[in-house]
Amino acid sequence: MPVSQLPSQPTDGNTSAATDVTPVVALKELVSRLHREQNKIQDLLSSLGFALRSFNNLNQFLELIPLMATRVTDADGSALFLYKPNGQVRLEQLHWQDSRQRKNIRKALEIATSQITLLPNTAPLATATGILDDQMHRHLGPDVQIFGTAILVKHTERGWLYVLSRDPEYSWTETRQKLVRLVADQTAVAIENDELAVELRKKERLDQELEIGAEIQRRLLPRQCPTIPGAVLAARCKPANRVGGDYYDFIPTNHNQIQIQLHPKSILEPGPWGLVIGDVMGKGVPAGLIMTMMRGMLRGEVLHGNSPSKILQNLNRVMFSDLENSHRFVTLFYSEYNPETRTLSYSNAAHNPPLWWHAATKTVTRLDTLGMLIGLDANSQYEDAQAQLEPGDTIIYYTDGLTDAAAASGDRFDEENFVTSFSTACRYCSDPEEIVDYLFDQVQQFIGADKQNTDDMTLVVLRIE
Repeated sequence: MPVSQLPSQPTDGNTSAATDVTPVVALKELVSRLHREQNKIQDLLSSLGFALRSFNNLNQFLELIPLMATRVTDADGSALFLYKPNGQVRLEQLHWQDSRQRKNIRKALEIATSQITLLPNTAPLATATGILDDQMHRHLGPDVQIFGTAILVKHTERGWLYVLSRDPEYSWTETRQKLVRLVADQTAVAIENDELAVELRKKERLDQELEIGAEIQRRLLPRQCPTIPGAVLAARCKPANRVGGDYYDFIPTNHNQIQIQLHPKSILEPGPWGLVIGDVMGKGVPAGLIMTMMRGMLRGEVLHGNSPSKILQNLNRVMFSDLENSHRFVTLFYSEYNPETRTLSYSNAAHNPPLWWHAATKTVTRLDTLGMLIGLDANSQYEDAQAQLEPGDTIIYYTDGLTDAAAASGDRFDEENFVTSFSTACRYCSDPEEIVDYLFDQVQQFIGADKQNTDDMTLVVLRIE
């Protein structure tokens, strides 16, 4: 029979088409499902990143962590553990898909962590994680698969993030492990941000307290120099920090002077003035508090009418118990200038001796007496001395912040340079204010125009007209 006359054979067109189409459809569905999963994971991680940027409350953010870890890995649940300050491990947050099992899971995890006390960094990371792994396997049972990763803040282990699954077919793929670590890293960032925010708030409060302390100290230092017949005064204090330990004061020695200050039109006899400079060992708030305490005690002591040495002796006895506990001491130079006789009576408690420029001879000598630091020995004795000043003579009181000022090379301004600069200033400056300006300029040029002083600097200049 001719081929053209052969009966046609039935063709299974539908079966062939199904065989050809089904793998394609399945592949498309797989790609579509993977794409949806990928989008879901991206959306979840984006939401977590938004929460990290937006939340101001760490606890609110931590509530999201187990939920996010569970969803991005398609697990049954997740648990977040953090260290407590005493080294115990605390179950911070738990998410479990099946609400009926959540209570039992929480109880098992709490029992597991209650048996662990491990201070951060006391054991290798693998060992620390292994301890918790063992406890969780023991209390959750062998049918729960777990994967955990450490939460590291500045290379310090602060806790763990675990993802849990009861599905026997569940596997910890590399992608899932990376996702868990990513969520753990976000957790670490949130913890660090919260700690930085706490530190910032503390710093802001401290800055406010320092500013209040600095303002109080500025008000306690003399606002202006007193008017003393036959003499001109100038003074300046430049603290290294907002609150400093340098101290200077002009103290009326009798009640008549106080009344004149309160009522300028009074015609009472003025009397001598106390001129004092001191330096509390150290800087900052503790030194400022001691300086403030000393100022009040000294002002009260001066009104008793004692000699300079007796004033220092009584002040030392009163302050000894307080300074002994603080491990700080005070250098102090106290003097009284009598404008009627142009006599300067003084006593020194181990402070830098003031310099006396003699106008007649153009020479410089030091005003000094033997005496120990205030607060070093309750029974310290101090000496009295006097200087007869002449017209044109200049006395400068200073603290060691000027002579110890250091240049970038490490060289210090030292006392020799200071004496030379003081002599030059006395020759060419017309008044005490110019002397103060000149000496501060010399020190600043020495250490560098842009460099900040590292110690408090104080100057008081007395010139006899």
